[in-house]
Amino acid sequence: MKVIFTPVLLLLSACVVTDDNNNQGNLPALEGPYLGQEPPSLIPQIFAPGYVATRHRDFSGSFTRDMTEFYFSRRNVDTGKWWLVRFKLENNSWQESVVTPRVGRPTLAPDGNTMHLGSQYMTRTSSGWSTVKSLGKLFDRDDWGIMRLSSSIQGTYIFDDYKNHDVLRISEMKNGQRQPPKLLPSHINSGKWTAHPFIAADGSYLIWDSEKADGFGDKDLYISFRHSDGSWGNAVNLGKKINTKSMEASAYVSPDGKYLFFNRSPLVDTEGEDPEGDIYWVSAQIIDQLKEKSLTPE
Repeated sequence: MKVIFTPVLLLLSACVVTDDNNNQGNLPALEGPYLGQEPPSLIPQIFAPGYVATRHRDFSGSFTRDMTEFYFSRRNVDTGKWWLVRFKLENNSWQESVVTPRVGRPTLAPDGNTMHLGSQYMTRTSSGWSTVKSLGKLFDRDDWGIMRLSSSIQGTYIFDDYKNHDVLRISEMKNGQRQPPKLLPSHINSGKWTAHPFIAADGSYLIWDSEKADGFGDKDLYISFRHSDGSWGNAVNLGKKINTKSMEASAYVSPDGKYLFFNRSPLVDTEGEDPEGDIYWVSAQIIDQLKEKSLTPE
């Protein structure tokens, strides 16, 4: 695999992506699990207001396996630049820093040692993260547009492709060999703007966003559970507690399996809502509640 990027700009000052209006220096220190936030129930809540959720566009968050680091991407509304931001738990206090200019939608592999960035990735080193590398010719293709790639413990990759009618593809490992990607079935690859997949660590389900006829407005989150024969169950809308007339996208489940994270962006600038969108979180019990419905034959 070839290196295709200059060395990572490790741990730059957080002021690169924040501003005077954020006033993060005047906010209380974040202490305890989940950036010190009160865990939500089955009603989604904005995650870490004033810290992660800012006036900028905050997107695609994920924790490391040990739950001591939280990564997400942020687009500065003044400069238009994207950055990869980290909160790290040190001495029971969460510290913010910038890792690198964002290359793709960051997702952490289940082992916490690989960060996927679309068709590229970084690996953890003793000093932080490696240079950005290519996943190789199976994925690094000019005719594909990979925004987000998610992986399972078994090495299964699921990723989107905005250059080919917004489809999702899957690549599995067989006998230690990476298999060529293939399209997921049509009941998953239906609707418009299908993108931002997340596969469970054990490969048992897939969550993605799409605009479909049974949706609640703009893009909604959908889930499909995998059958014992390897086929994928029905595409089930996550429901009105999760999906709204706004755009919901970029789902992710924490490594402990307790919480579902996702993005919500309002279609219009409504009082009390961030027009750039925020990261939300909700109890992952919603997934268990939908499993029976998803596995029911059509």
